[in-house]
Amino acid sequence: MQGLIGKKLGMTQVFDAKGEMVPVTMIAAGPCVVIQRKTKAQDGYDAAQLGFEDRREKGVSKAAMGRFKKANVGPKRYLAEFPLDPAEECKAGDVVSLSVLDGAAFVDVEGVTKGLGFQGVVKKFKMSGGVKTHGGHSKRRVGSIGAKVAPARVHKGKRLPGRDGRLHVTQQNLKIVEVRAESNVLLVKGAVPGPTGRLLLIRKSLKKAGKAS
Repeated sequence: MQGLIGKKLGMTQVFDAKGEMVPVTMIAAGPCVVIQRKTKAQDGYDAAQLGFEDRREKGVSKAAMGRFKKANVGPKRYLAEFPLDPAEECKAGDVVSLSVLDGAAFVDVEGVTKGLGFQGVVKKFKMSGGVKTHGGHSKRRVGSIGAKVAPARVHKGKRLPGRDGRLHVTQQNLKIVEVRAESNVLLVKGAVPGPTGRLLLIRKSLKKAGKAS
């Protein structure tokens, strides 16, 4: 198993062995339950579908409840798939905890950034805007956005006002500072995408697969 599902709890700070302050993000990582084991023979690839955080049965469709009942687990709010090795032992109903990260020193954390709503070009793209004096009326406007008769259109990729934020982002190579297995809390150095309470996918780092010291 390469990772598990978690939720951002917020940021704090801890002190390392040298007494230096380290900014960390606290993540509630698991426990997750295996909803479905996908195999290459049946599904074309090897993976495990994990479920995280209980929810009421009232808000779950009958089709989804059929999958949960087949795995003999309660309904889950979030589902995600993680690739598996063909020889890895995993079946529906198994519980996945922070032990899947044993030996890893760095992780990649995927999440959705904060949504900022509709923004103008001054805030969204840091444009300077127009003159602020002598009767100028283009203080925070876009300005010229195209040519005259030719090409008589706005070029593709022109930076214009629009919605900002709420993007899928993967923060790579975050160092694992502490693993609190008894409370299923993972502490990683630095910030992760999204506000407090946002869903996260935690995977072993691909580019910096170092071993825990």
